[in-house]
Amino acid sequence: MKPLVSIITPMYNNANVIERTISSVLNQTYPNWELLLVDDASTDQIKAILKPYIDKDSRIKLYSHKNNKGAAKARNLGTKMALGNYIAFLDADDLWESNKLQLQVAQLKSNNTDVCFGSYEWIDSEGDPLNKKVHALKSLTYKKLLKANYIGNLTGIYNCEKLGKIYTKDLKKRQDWLLWLEALKRSEKPAIGITKTIAYYRITEGSLSSNKTSLIKHNFNVYRVGLGFSFLKSVVYLIQFFNEHLFVKKRLIKPIT
Repeated sequence: MKPLVSIITPMYNNANVIERTISSVLNQTYPNWELLLVDDASTDQIKAILKPYIDKDSRIKLYSHKNNKGAAKARNLGTKMALGNYIAFLDADDLWESNKLQLQVAQLKSNNTDVCFGSYEWIDSEGDPLNKKVHALKSLTYKKLLKANYIGNLTGIYNCEKLGKIYTKDLKKRQDWLLWLEALKRSEKPAIGITKTIAYYRITEGSLSSNKTSLIKHNFNVYRVGLGFSFLKSVVYLIQFFNEHLFVKKRLIKPIT
């Protein structure tokens, strides 16, 4: 029996893009998955769009919040309902390559790692390529991940049987970084990165990376609130983060020629 992969997709007013996202899951060459769609009290017509998919394919399931609670609680609800051996994440406006799960399940089954991630490319709000690729490291330790977030959440998958279910703290941003830190903290093995492109990340106006003030605040909160570091230790790690982010991690973002 092939391991079951639970895919968690939080949604909030994503009616204009959700069909392409679901299609990228339906097109997976690895068939044993369940897609847990968590609607965070959307006000658009997303439920009407989802109904035909849910009616047609029993692997697609919908859960809903009555009130908007944010991405962290939406992901946590998906995690609570997940039945899979492995858990992966795909935001409602991002896309996967068709062999994404097949490549990653093979890595997790090899028992060389409990966490797998990969390279991804940027697309614009219309889904057109921006000709930029974020290259994944081949191996990633907890210590390295603590310096900067090297795991694109849309590419991450972890072994739930080995590590247990991981619930993220309710920070406004960067909860995904905390989740992968917790995964590597629980594991005795480094994460393995797939260097091929396995996903496509949609860049929109007002994204976190474009707002430097928000970047400082939200990353400080990862250390201070999320990890419970002292104020001084959080400042030291924040300085280390910017050094890593600007002079090391940025080298992994390269034009596609």
